[in-house]
Amino acid sequence: MVNSKRWLIHTFTPPWRWHWTFPKATLKAIEEAVKLSETQHSGELRFAIETTLPSARVWHGLSARQRATELFAKLRVWDTEENSGVLIYLQLADREVHILADRGINKRVRQAEWDAVALAMEGYFRQGDFLRGSLEGIGRITGILAAHFPANADNPDELPNQPVIIRR
Repeated sequence: MVNSKRWLIHTFTPPWRWHWTFPKATLKAIEEAVKLSETQHSGELRFAIETTLPSARVWHGLSARQRATELFAKLRVWDTEENSGVLIYLQLADREVHILADRGINKRVRQAEWDAVALAMEGYFRQGDFLRGSLEGIGRITGILAAHFPANADNPDELPNQPVIIRR
């Protein structure tokens, strides 16, 4: 069944809306936080922001979670030496955060832990504090990864640290 309200939001939200919530300074702070995070564990983080989904795909029921799974593959988060990629996906129109981890990490970290981090981030975002929500989320992810996957001597930076803005 089509959720008409959701479809209207995705159809009429301007694609440049992400600029309001993630100005250049915020994107730079996220990039620096990802870079610092990756020195503390052997995981690789990828931060993705998408304002809206294509209207036709929303009409046919594409969820933000399904889109996160698509982007996990498209952004090649799975393509790390130790299967240690983590995607932090923000779907602005749906006001949802999804965190997906590669199979190397999923062997030790349950999805419920990632979901708890996503919920905390969403709480900050509801208050309009996108910088703090993003940095708190990255910090919590860093703690989880450092506990299970400490950094080792050979710790290459395999994924870009800059947040990616998904444009349609």
